[in-house]
Amino acid sequence: MTNNLIVSGSPHIHKPASISRIMWTVVISLIPAGIAGVIIFGLDALWVTLVAVVAAVLTELIFGIWTKKKITVLDGSAVITGILLAFNLPSGVPLWLPIVGAVFSIAIGKQVFGGLGQNIFNPALVGRVFLMASWPKYMTTFTQPLRAAGYDAITSATPLDILKEGKVLEHISYLNLFLGKHGGCIGEVCILALLIGAALLLIKGYISWHIPVTYIFTTAVFTYIFGAAQIFHGDWLFHILSGGLILGAFFMATDYVATPLTAKGQLIFGLGCGLLTAVIRIWGGYPEGVSYAILMMNAATPFIDRYTKCRIYGSK
Repeated sequence: MTNNLIVSGSPHIHKPASISRIMWTVVISLIPAGIAGVIIFGLDALWVTLVAVVAAVLTELIFGIWTKKKITVLDGSAVITGILLAFNLPSGVPLWLPIVGAVFSIAIGKQVFGGLGQNIFNPALVGRVFLMASWPKYMTTFTQPLRAAGYDAITSATPLDILKEGKVLEHISYLNLFLGKHGGCIGEVCILALLIGAALLLIKGYISWHIPVTYIFTTAVFTYIFGAAQIFHGDWLFHILSGGLILGAFFMATDYVATPLTAKGQLIFGLGCGLLTAVIRIWGGYPEGVSYAILMMNAATPFIDRYTKCRIYGSK
């Protein structure tokens, strides 16, 4: 009788999905937002994105050669970092800025920790925060949407900037916010395009609902309770459709490496991101809080994992 029992190391369950396939699917899911960014802000948005991607890939390649590790530029992770960094930048920044940001994202946000799978922070957000701290003028000067594309070029400031200054948002409606007809960063303004990409990842099962839904819901509830006193449209729906909340919730807070492993941990992570984002937006000196909220919760991920880990089978 043939012994069909095979003893081997884990993993014991295999799926067709691989790191490379998942990463390139995420890249595809970001294309609608990239196209929307080019339509809204013009070719400058395309050049910033391409430069950021090339700089990220080259930095990954150089570090792989320097450290004599396996070259991983083809797995798509560096491409995602470049795209997400560019999506968090205004389209009118000088092209050296995405280069510096991409190099910092890969070198400091990723490779210093040991490369893919070992970084504790989302690399793109590390680069973005570095650029914000170093060159705030460039990072807070936003390009007007194109009139030729049918968009109202009423202001170069973002809706959150206007709200923080206590001004009235006369020409901004919920529909304009949803379609991206306002100032902002390249990849965050068109909510419709972001939701199309997010739907692909949810359908494929590459992300779950736990972090995005909890993140958005918590931000909505907190801003509804404490943001009602803000001038005109400072309500929960305005906060959902403004800034980088949707981009952050679906594409950066769901980073496999820097977020909790368990469903319970992911719910806690999303709750923390939502609370921190709302607190920064309502009471902080900075109009946007998504990047800082996610990074702070990235730092808390090891503790969340420790206290939400699943019970070992057979133990009490």
